[in-house]
Amino acid sequence: MKTEIRVNGVKRSVEFDLSRREAAIDGRKIAADAAEISPGVYSILLGGQSFEVIVEKSGEGLLLRTAGREYQMEIADTRSWRRGRAGSIELEGRQEVRAPMPGKIVRALSAPGEKVEAGQGLLVIEAMKMQNEIRSPKSGTLERLAREGQTVKAGEIVAIVT
Repeated sequence: MKTEIRVNGVKRSVEFDLSRREAAIDGRKIAADAAEISPGVYSILLGGQSFEVIVEKSGEGLLLRTAGREYQMEIADTRSWRRGRAGSIELEGRQEVRAPMPGKIVRALSAPGEKVEAGQGLLVIEAMKMQNEIRSPKSGTLERLAREGQTVKAGEIVAIVT
């Protein structure tokens, strides 16, 4: 997947090859891997160096904080980024799916023990009269799922996919 980003106003071309755990930044290939360790906090490996990066929404882009520094990042075409991400990235290993906001589970779309596909709806959370479908981050077996009627806090585990 290839996209253009701006980091502190400087345009960069970035291409990800997740099957090889590699990225190309402005054509220069580098070993890369990332994992979300908690909501908005990522462990990123670039060229053998490890970084803990805190990511927050900021205006039209993202604010990244790492090693005492801040970087403003904008993705040139967020629609193509989301479209590419949805079709090509599938997480590996045991994945804990967390509630993005406090709310109530109004509908279970799957059941524990069921095989699920990446992107398949798992449950629906209602918060402030809006319903949000929570989808599976990977293909696998649904190990655990919050029950209908359960109230959840932001960041609480609502499903586990193995």
